[in-house]
Amino acid sequence: MIYSIMKNFLKIIGIVLLTACVSAATTFFVVRSVKPSVLIGQSTIEGDSTSLPLAYARFASLPEAGETDFTQAAELSVNAVVHVKTTYKSQYQSFSTDPFLEFFFGRPQQREMPAQMASGSGVILTKDGYIVTNNHVIDKAEKIEVVLNDKREFTATLVGTDPNTDIALLKIEATDLPIIAIGNSDDLRVGEWVLAVGNPFNLTSTVTAGIVSAKARNINIISSEMKIESFIQTDAAVNPGNSGGALVNTRGELVGINTAIASQTGSYAGYSFAVPTSIMTKVVSDIKQYGVVQRAILGVQIQEITDQLQKEKSLPTLQGAYIAGVVDGSAAKEAGVQVGDVVTHINNQHINTASELQEQIGRYRPGDKVELTVLRAGKTLTLTAELKNKNGDTSLVEKDKDVSVLGAEFQTVDNAVARQLGLRSGVQIKSLGKGALAQAGIKQGFIIVKANGERVGSSSELRAILNKALQGGDDEHVLFLSGIYTNGRVAHYAVPLD
Repeated sequence: MIYSIMKNFLKIIGIVLLTACVSAATTFFVVRSVKPSVLIGQSTIEGDSTSLPLAYARFASLPEAGETDFTQAAELSVNAVVHVKTTYKSQYQSFSTDPFLEFFFGRPQQREMPAQMASGSGVILTKDGYIVTNNHVIDKAEKIEVVLNDKREFTATLVGTDPNTDIALLKIEATDLPIIAIGNSDDLRVGEWVLAVGNPFNLTSTVTAGIVSAKARNINIISSEMKIESFIQTDAAVNPGNSGGALVNTRGELVGINTAIASQTGSYAGYSFAVPTSIMTKVVSDIKQYGVVQRAILGVQIQEITDQLQKEKSLPTLQGAYIAGVVDGSAAKEAGVQVGDVVTHINNQHINTASELQEQIGRYRPGDKVELTVLRAGKTLTLTAELKNKNGDTSLVEKDKDVSVLGAEFQTVDNAVARQLGLRSGVQIKSLGKGALAQAGIKQGFIIVKANGERVGSSSELRAILNKALQGGDDEHVLFLSGIYTNGRVAHYAVPLD
């Protein structure tokens, strides 16, 4: 009995001692980790009178926990991040589905639903009031308001949007606003600390921290035909309301615009995604300078290189973008790009994935020349491509006259809406800013059926009628519009074009 007790007692002592030894070793390593100097290429690192194995060298060079300070980055960025509030027009809902009533009184009776409100974030770029946000934050909004961190409120004007990158540019009338320095998102490294600044759940001026989890992510959330997705992935907590807010590095520099989260619940679940400043700055610059984004097109169909594709096509590498198709008459075709090529570099910038190729081309404008490094049949070739626009030439695209004069963007009326309203055709006002239409009292969503007595079925037809009106005599600089709102209200407007 005494022997058994002593044996168990010794076991307990052994476990405690082992634990103590492990703790002591761990404590020793933490204390010693910042003192030794790293000697590259040697099997040990020297420090004081102690030598540690090379396996510990990588850890020895790292800073101690707590050395990273986010307070300065937060102070430099929080005042330049704004709260964007949007108001959407009232919706009309049918409340009578009785066939008897419909037979005698026509279409079902409708009631007006309250105007909808939403919110997001934005980042002040210039002291005179240019603000960048996400396109989905303000898309189809009837009114946009901006609240600064000092609680001042402004009504914002929509300068322009780019659904292909989910970027929008706003303008408020103010001076001497706090701004944020724009950093180079290309310099971000996986594992680097970043901060997300925004207004989640209407909680203003919220700062969260995380690391860069990955770069050049394509998550297929943008539905436009010429989309560019090359997101920065982070684990900084981002929630609804953070969209359009700032992603900043530890120096307080803007490196991305927070855009989306990966979630099955609608709230933060581990990962968030931001548009890098390499894309954002080009889009914003184009909108300010040209009124429209100058989209450069290479003219290829690209495919991600997987292990299966590499084996199937006998490709020499898993890195790069595989060319699955080349458009006739495109910049790529004229440069000599062929199906089966693997693009590995754009202007000496390494390309790892198809999304990185999209991002690199998205930085240029029509008429710019880029050097493509491609792998073909075991050889490395350098090809020069002169990028083109969506019309197939190298000229810069001008903003449509109807947008600049009328202050609106148009889209062909949706087929379902047309059937509901009994229309054969029409052009709907997609977005409305300052301009002749707003001054005439026209509201967003109005469907133009006739312009100056001519039936309108497309934006190009409306532009043609507008040009004729502008070319006429002084007494003819008026555009007479007839149409209908989605609630069934018919309206006629005289729009002075001067």
